[in-house]
Amino acid sequence: MKQYKANQIVNLAIAGHSGAGKTSLAEAMLYLAGASDRRGKVGDGNTVCDFDPEEIRRGTSVSSAVAPFEWKNTKINLLDAPGLFDFEGSLWEAARAADTMLITISGKAGVEVGTEKAFAAAQKRGLSKIFFVNGLCDESARFYRVFEDLKSVFGPAVCPVVVPYIVDGQANIYINILEYKAYDYSGGKPVVVPMPDLGDRLEGLRTAIYEAVAETSDEMFEKYFSGEEFTPEEVIVGVSRGVKSGSIIPVFCGDALLMRGMEQFMDGLVWLAPKASEKAEEIGVDVDGEPVELKVNEDAATAAIVFKTVADPFIGRLSYVKVVSGKVSADQPLMNMRTGSVERIGKTVMMTGKKQADVDYIGAGDIGAVPKLANTLTGDTLCAPARKVVLEGITYPNATLGMAIAPKKKGEEDKVAQGLFRLIEEDPVLRYENNTETHQMVIYGLGEQHLDVVVSKLKAKFGVEVTLEDPKVPYRETIRKTVQVQGRHKKQTGGHGQFGDVWIEFAPCDSEGLEFGERVVGGAVPKGFFPAVEKGLQDCINHGPLAGYPVVGLKATLYDGSYHPVDSSEMAFKTAASLAYKAGMPQANPVLLEPIGTLQCTVPDGNMGDIMGEVNKRRGRVLGMDPAGAGTQTISAEVPMAEMHDFTTYVRQVTQGRGSYTFAFTRYEEAPPMVAKKIIEQAKADGNAE
Repeated sequence: MKQYKANQIVNLAIAGHSGAGKTSLAEAMLYLAGASDRRGKVGDGNTVCDFDPEEIRRGTSVSSAVAPFEWKNTKINLLDAPGLFDFEGSLWEAARAADTMLITISGKAGVEVGTEKAFAAAQKRGLSKIFFVNGLCDESARFYRVFEDLKSVFGPAVCPVVVPYIVDGQANIYINILEYKAYDYSGGKPVVVPMPDLGDRLEGLRTAIYEAVAETSDEMFEKYFSGEEFTPEEVIVGVSRGVKSGSIIPVFCGDALLMRGMEQFMDGLVWLAPKASEKAEEIGVDVDGEPVELKVNEDAATAAIVFKTVADPFIGRLSYVKVVSGKVSADQPLMNMRTGSVERIGKTVMMTGKKQADVDYIGAGDIGAVPKLANTLTGDTLCAPARKVVLEGITYPNATLGMAIAPKKKGEEDKVAQGLFRLIEEDPVLRYENNTETHQMVIYGLGEQHLDVVVSKLKAKFGVEVTLEDPKVPYRETIRKTVQVQGRHKKQTGGHGQFGDVWIEFAPCDSEGLEFGERVVGGAVPKGFFPAVEKGLQDCINHGPLAGYPVVGLKATLYDGSYHPVDSSEMAFKTAASLAYKAGMPQANPVLLEPIGTLQCTVPDGNMGDIMGEVNKRRGRVLGMDPAGAGTQTISAEVPMAEMHDFTTYVRQVTQGRGSYTFAFTRYEEAPPMVAKKIIEQAKADGNAE
């Protein structure tokens, strides 16, 4: 593929609800443009964009893919994003690199949650938007119903460009309103045919698009309302202006599997979608925090954003970049603004699915990849050292489903951890923590399928098999009353004996662990043994008297005791302190504490009752509600951490994927008696409690 300038490049992300036919649409476009020699099928596992073994096995996209093609002297960089909510992070990566969002909609199902999510991502990034209603050759498809749904959900900016003419239940004829021509696909290739009679419906569609064009400039407004006709060229230019500004969202339609309407659609992309030169400029930030305007200019200093990373244990790391200004080439070292280090560029490549093609450079407005950048991650800015600037990174959805992950074979924990670090390079949505208290490795993702892919990739890429289980809850223990007890250790072993004798007062206090004090008088216990007493108690509080959980809020005061001038030692007093702990804690009314977190859950208005009821069922307390815009509310609540493990699944099911939440630890509270009893019994069964 030849090098294209920014005024000939369209950066297009395909998104939408799972099953709407995004990958099939990409296949049709690539095949029609000659970028692939056959049209792959998702079910056959041979598509250009779904090349990962996990995607082939599952029959669905799990990560974004890049596939450029040429059409009418324009390079279209296609970014295919997954529709499943578990892989929403890849949608935001594709949106970061794109200038236009192509939102695919099922002609049967119409507007779905994935449609709304793709639209919201485009809105947040300020992208132009285009709709494609797919699958119209299915007899149950209803284009005009879907079109009205689009207008009711997304407003008057939605304008028809291509509409079907249905004959005997078949959508073989497509009318291009911009050209005012009809194309018949019944023979395979499109043939221009006389305009069919759609009556008032066609006139109404034309009026809608003319009114939208009239709003794009004062000149067009005056011409339209003076009664003059727009020329076809004026309509195309006007719609193109509106698409760029966001005042017009054109609607195309067809059937990707049967290749209906595809030529008109691809012509429409070339006519209407903004070129990189018109849309890809950005505002960065310099080292002083001042804004820097970056024009899409190949001759300017280089600035590029890394929007995707592939970390393969065999071929190494591959960094996908969108160049905003300048060029990325092998003869130009670039600075990573996150690390401050200079990266040497070995070579530059263009990606078509998994296939690489070497290129001399990646120019301003274009998308490509750079292999083997040692210290560069997704979201990093690469720029010329002479002009240091930071571009906006990628905001990912919050990973809320946590599972403990463990190797099936003992001794492979490090292998699991290293594999996870590499997978997180590919998918920054994932979070990993090594919980030293529960002795578990915990991985967080967006849902069960997300984590299932992690398990599969660990085996396939890194040769380690793992299991997932519910993570343990880090409970605590404390006491509610004050007691005074003796700890006396005496042992005769032939030579020097061991002797330590302490009286310790255990009392509740407000502390994160042990608060140690002493009020010994008369030298009953020499000062030199005080640290040994404290050390003995510090060791003990790691194991509480009820269920073996760490003890907090404990004040221990050494107030009396005795010693032997020969047999007393630090070890003897450390042992005496532990004996006092074991004797005194059960008498001090010990209680179990459970972690409580603060929940902020944003859901549609219609789901408020369900969520509040569920919070109450999970022993939570609703603290309040606040409007969150766009028909949603944010519920604030406090909920025990032990009750939140599967809350991600519940929220997704109830809200059909529209809900989201954050949950963060706040404090510990005493667990209710029945809850505590169950936990203590389980601890005894596991051998953790005495």
